Amino acid sequence: MSVVMPRVMTRGVVFVHSAPLALCPHINWALEGVLDTRVSLDWVPQPVESGLVRTEFSWTGEAGTGALIASAMRGWDGLRYEVVEEASRGSDGMRWTHTPSLGIHQARLSANGDVVVNEDRLRTVVEQAAGNAAVLAAELDRVLGSAWDDELEVYRHAGEGAPVTWLHKVG
Repeated sequence: MSVVMPRVMTRGVVFVHSAPLALCPHINWALEGVLDTRVSLDWVPQPVESGLVRTEFSWTGEAGTGALIASAMRGWDGLRYEVVEEASRGSDGMRWTHTPSLGIHQARLSANGDVVVNEDRLRTVVEQAAGNAAVLAAELDRVLGSAWDDELEVYRHAGEGAPVTWLHKVG
């Protein structure tokens, strides 16, 4: 007798922060392939860079769908995106961020959206730092995905319809 396990459903959001116009149909097809349903995306200009567009898309699927979406879009030139999957029974919330210069970063999320570092990974970071505060800070930044957040922040802000403000270091 085989036991059929109930499917664990979750939901999430895809934020395409910037994409070249030529990639839009490919992104659409990738999402449709993963979600096995028709997807309609509303593309709007990304004010940070001329010629780029952005979109947001909410999805529902089985736990693990976020990873499939992030993988389906990985490696395309000029694409900046985030995929967020909410926590579900037996699965942590997750976020995948991707930029052309950094590649992909995966992080577990708490209920309020903070990145969570598990105790084994934290112990490894502390051990690798060997008492060197600079190494510890750099490793924690890497584990938390700080470089990805820094690179995406201007695209996120612009996506909220706010004017883009460029800050320059003085001195």
